[in-house]
Amino acid sequence: MERFYITTPIYYVNSTPHIGHAYTTIAADILVRHHRQRGEATFFLTGVDEHATKVLRVAQEQGLEPQEYADRIAVVWRELPERLNVSNDFFIRTSDEGHKRFVRDFLQRIYDNGDVYEDVYAGWYCVGCEAFKTEDELVEGKCPLHDREPEWIEEKNYFFRLSAYQEKLLALYDERPEVVLPGFRYNEARSFIQGGLRDFSISRSGTDWGIPLPWDESQVAYVWADALVNYLSALSYARPGEDLVGTFWPAVRHLLAKDILRFHCVYWPAMLLAAGYEVPRQLFVHGYLLIDDRKMSKSLGNVIDPLDLIDVYGADAVRFWAARAVSFGQDGTVSIESLHERYERELANDLGNLVSRTTAMIARYRSGGLKRTEGGAPFDADALRARLVERLDQFDLTGALEEIWQEVRHLNQYVETSAPWQLAKDEANADELDRVLYNLADGLSAVAIALSPYLPETAPKILEALRQPVDLALDRIGTGVADPAEGIEAASPLFPRVDQPTAAA
Repeated sequence: MERFYITTPIYYVNSTPHIGHAYTTIAADILVRHHRQRGEATFFLTGVDEHATKVLRVAQEQGLEPQEYADRIAVVWRELPERLNVSNDFFIRTSDEGHKRFVRDFLQRIYDNGDVYEDVYAGWYCVGCEAFKTEDELVEGKCPLHDREPEWIEEKNYFFRLSAYQEKLLALYDERPEVVLPGFRYNEARSFIQGGLRDFSISRSGTDWGIPLPWDESQVAYVWADALVNYLSALSYARPGEDLVGTFWPAVRHLLAKDILRFHCVYWPAMLLAAGYEVPRQLFVHGYLLIDDRKMSKSLGNVIDPLDLIDVYGADAVRFWAARAVSFGQDGTVSIESLHERYERELANDLGNLVSRTTAMIARYRSGGLKRTEGGAPFDADALRARLVERLDQFDLTGALEEIWQEVRHLNQYVETSAPWQLAKDEANADELDRVLYNLADGLSAVAIALSPYLPETAPKILEALRQPVDLALDRIGTGVADPAEGIEAASPLFPRVDQPTAAA
């Protein structure tokens, strides 16, 4: 059986979630739901990264112990996937005892392999990025992502011998050109490796907020030497008494934003090799959701709260907008106005009105009965299924959704060209009317199944309105899949009218 394991980055808990966090989480859920449709064994991981300097500082500002603060804020982060109707199998926290044990073992493996040494580090550190910065990476002395000056840090640490893995990583990239997608991100990561790798610190001194190193408990693991390991550690304890590492590793796909490319596409595979593990199957690097051409960031004060949007529009609308508004993999500007416009034009009108019209006509002209007929399908559903697989295997969430939406448009055009209301006026057209109504119901059934990874609440409602089994298997996307049915009634609006918010967040 094929296996599909997908992860989001684990998110810093120094503040509450914004739409950028929801964006990656939604994308991962769309992908894993699609692969479940294909009958594959799947595992979906998300969670939070707690052992960061910025988390410690926020806790101190609030007069709390860092663990107490993390326990409180983690509740809000758990709510994000729940409210987005995300089907993750496990929610990891880096303060989990299972994660701590695994990290200590993982780092000990690297140490025993001779790839760790002690030295003094001095350099500029951006707390927002949780990363050291070279002079070349700063713009007018500031981190370009967080628009603030980094701090000078000088301390004795343990270093990972990253430079020893330069040739192995280059060989990996040359052997597997699709290990990082999109292609331009692959080129970016490979160029970084080819430019020369510098060893990096994997520990911090002077703090006890973190996981103590197994060979020197006076120091704790640097946040990235801790957090990245979650992708493996979770498999070791997510299901009590069961070790899933052998089942799902290395059949893993990591989703990440471009600001953490270096850590995931360079540091992480090198650390895995040093610890004796295989490298991930694939990493997909997406762009930013931008407001006024700037990345969303709490420190910049330009965020959109996804939970507020769900309160107004519902989870499915937010999921749809996230996949539709920006081509997945690219940067793109978003606004609440664009969400409202797509909600009204595409969800309420294109899809919702189509379902309402189809069910109302079946109820009115055929007393709620649907007869199976053949011929005249308005689109090739079998071809749609093949295109979805091709698109989503390349992480093209936006392109796959456009493929589906083209068929929604075709169905709407079919309603206008076939004009069932005209056919119903003459009994001589009874067979043709049956055929048109069946084709509409059949096409909508295929569309609903195709849309189910994107709209997991709405898709079953469409099938139920058509009195069809809620079977979301991918092979149900085809022509002639709709069953004969009775009792079809005019469906209630799937996307009721909402008032547009007066201001963007």
